[in-house]
Amino acid sequence: MLISLVGLPGVGKSTAGRRLANHLGVDFIDCDALIEQRLGEAISPWFVREGEAAFRDLEEVVLLEAIGRAPSSGAVIATGGGVVLRESNRRLLRNRTVCVWLDAKPEMLFERLSRGKKRPLLHVADPKGRLLELAKQREPLYRETAAIVVPAGHSVGATFAAIERALRANEGRASQSTP
Repeated sequence: MLISLVGLPGVGKSTAGRRLANHLGVDFIDCDALIEQRLGEAISPWFVREGEAAFRDLEEVVLLEAIGRAPSSGAVIATGGGVVLRESNRRLLRNRTVCVWLDAKPEMLFERLSRGKKRPLLHVADPKGRLLELAKQREPLYRETAAIVVPAGHSVGATFAAIERALRANEGRASQSTP
């Protein structure tokens, strides 16, 4: 099974994804880490220098490669928070993966994100306001893309457990609909 995780920045896609992959005994693929490997530097300075459009182009290529080279035994793919902005990415995630939206309130995520400097879209005068804008823009796209919605953000353990329960329930629904 190929599982993708989508959600706002700081929701825990990489952390929960790594734990889920380990639990399932499959590969973990972190799209942001692949982008940084390709760039030879952190995303933030490159993003500031080259702009969001160039970043979204690169993100699209990396997502396609990550899905294309995932082993047949399965994998968990952590995407970047804005991957859903492009219809081609949403279609790819819907059609080729079991897409899980890690849904958390932006206000809670702001608490977590305010401690770091890694998020280029939040390097603005009002980062909390910006996070609220991102949520308003992206939540309908996450909803459109994801097969499963999981409440997230309280703790990695709770998020992991919620993903695991949701995947089991989804598996049960899929097997019931198969003749």
